[in-house]
Amino acid sequence: MGKAMATRFASQGAHVVITGRSEERLQEAKTDILGESNAGVLTVQMDVRDREDVQRTIDETKDTFGPIDILVNNAAGNFISPAEDLSENGWKAVIDICLNGTWNCTQLIGREMIAHKRGGAILNMIATYAWTGSAGVVHSAAAKGGILALTKSLAVEWGEYDIRVNAMAPGPIENTGGADKLFASEDAVKQMKKINPLTDIGKLDDVADAAEFLVSSQSRFVNGDCMTVDGGQWLAQSRYL
Repeated sequence: MGKAMATRFASQGAHVVITGRSEERLQEAKTDILGESNAGVLTVQMDVRDREDVQRTIDETKDTFGPIDILVNNAAGNFISPAEDLSENGWKAVIDICLNGTWNCTQLIGREMIAHKRGGAILNMIATYAWTGSAGVVHSAAAKGGILALTKSLAVEWGEYDIRVNAMAPGPIENTGGADKLFASEDAVKQMKKINPLTDIGKLDDVADAAEFLVSSQSRFVNGDCMTVDGGQWLAQSRYL
């Protein structure tokens, strides 16, 4: 999803900075993005849990492209585990990547946005179980719930600086790591489509479309909201319980 969003932004003329812990995967993503546009693409190997790493990335971004106008917090970590079996390290790892990583990037880049007085847009990626809850993902649900609260709080606090803070909650999206786990068979795909009111599963373009809207001037009066991009699945799941 991160690459799809970056590719879309680049196609609209934005310079993009993509980060991650694997330099090899970053270079692959850069090649793919440049195959779709002529935008400037900077890759920075970074761990969102490390504030010094985040600040180094911000400084490199400013040196390369100038002030930062858009931030998408897309880094995440998750795995399925019964709550009673979840280890201390497992809990900390997911909270640290999702919630603390989002905070590190948001606070440090938010300071830059406030200082350069150009406003900005921040988009945080969450999941519908941030408000519905779900079995087996208590660590991720807690982190995503925290990100949703962070989104709403900063939307109120930073609105005076013309900084909009919103969230997106995608449902199952094909060609993603999550989908590879969910759609292990054709029967699983059919069942997922059956549950969905639109009788389909999401595509990467669906995520890119929503992200483009939420960070652009088209949504200039949308602030503190969470756009759910799941075909209405979270509303319909109760019929199959």
